[in-house]
Amino acid sequence: MELSVRSEASAAVVTATGELDIATTPQLRQFLHAVLDEHDTPLVVDLTAVQFIDSTGLGVLVSVFKRLAGRGQALTLVSPHERLLRIFRLTALDRVFTIVPALPEPA
Repeated sequence: MELSVRSEASAAVVTATGELDIATTPQLRQFLHAVLDEHDTPLVVDLTAVQFIDSTGLGVLVSVFKRLAGRGQALTLVSPHERLLRIFRLTALDRVFTIVPALPEPA
């Protein structure tokens, strides 16, 4: 898994590549929480290049969602692929997260 972050005017954008599973979630958790510590903005997590996500990866995203909600900020996931959208639907997390098919255009 590879992770990167960039700052936009209205959000921090994290791009994830690879698989988000039990082997990579400690790195994902540490990275996302460090981004939250450094940025006082909403967060966008781009999952476009993620091939697989398991329950541990979903758990990390839920913890980040809760932390942002506590600050009155939003988490948006970018996921254009049906393989990931199906997982969010099966777990009913599509009702929790804001999921968009593409990154918003920079302001």
